[in-house]
Amino acid sequence: MALKNIRLEVMQTVEKSIDSFVDKYLIPVEDIWQPTDLLPNLQGDDYMEKILQIREEAKELSYDFWVVLVGDMVTEEALPTYESWLMDVEGVDQVGQNGWSKWVRHWTGEENRHGDTLNKYLYLSGRVDMKEVEKTTQYLINDGFDIGTGRDPYKNFVYTSFQELATNISHKRVGQLAKQKGNKMLSKMCSMIAGDEMRHHLAYREFVKIIFEYDPSEMMLAFQDMMKKKIVMPAQFLRESGEDIASAFENFSNAGQRLGVYTTFDYIDILEKLNDYWKIDKMTSLTDDAEKARDYLMKLPSRMSRIAERIAIPKDSAKFKWVEANGLL
Repeated sequence: MALKNIRLEVMQTVEKSIDSFVDKYLIPVEDIWQPTDLLPNLQGDDYMEKILQIREEAKELSYDFWVVLVGDMVTEEALPTYESWLMDVEGVDQVGQNGWSKWVRHWTGEENRHGDTLNKYLYLSGRVDMKEVEKTTQYLINDGFDIGTGRDPYKNFVYTSFQELATNISHKRVGQLAKQKGNKMLSKMCSMIAGDEMRHHLAYREFVKIIFEYDPSEMMLAFQDMMKKKIVMPAQFLRESGEDIASAFENFSNAGQRLGVYTTFDYIDILEKLNDYWKIDKMTSLTDDAEKARDYLMKLPSRMSRIAERIAIPKDSAKFKWVEANGLL
């Protein structure tokens, strides 16, 4: 009970500055980009020409590329699950609408545009079976997800700090691949989404930094716990209609590794960046258990690097119902 009370006190302390975080890391609705800024204007006279351009440019993109883009889109579309998860974190008052619930709602509003943008693009591209994609999205929302954080705000903010940077990397690199194939529209979409994800990452890592100032030992233990469990992607329960969960996510991850969109080495690099930003090696006044946790976190990147060098990624693409129906294999 005592630890829970300390967490709530820390959350309440950080909450006093929440308006400044909203102003610094989020953008007002009237100023931020919207999906229609990046997609063909169907009210314009040249809409059909732009749609045909999308479909022509889409032909240049590989099978693995479409698998990754669909997986990224579905992950973004499952936003209702993520909002309900964050609204249940200790210290977030959904009914009373405190500062933390304001943050979660505004963060959700920004994130919601990502799936909307990519969904429309995929629909117009004509390169994927949208009904199968839509089924996958509904399955992912129905199934929910367990990332090992419970209602603990410390663990949840470790997760979001890590995950937002991971999505920034993934969207940015997908955009770079699209640009290499001459697809400027998709490249810009992914770049804009990646920019949002970076702002969100900067906010969540700042939350953790402040918590370290107030409750360093417990924050260190929470960080260690999350890294021992491994930061799993929200799409870990990804599945297609009539299929089990494990194989779809593994095949999606392998496609990303083959493309170099998001790899094990990126995971390690993110951990190193967080260790550095939170100054894990310089933490003082820790309990004995927290000292051990710090030592574990500092040694983990090199340990993971040795393992990563031995991981073999399948060379061949797995078949997905999302893309297979269009004869791209």
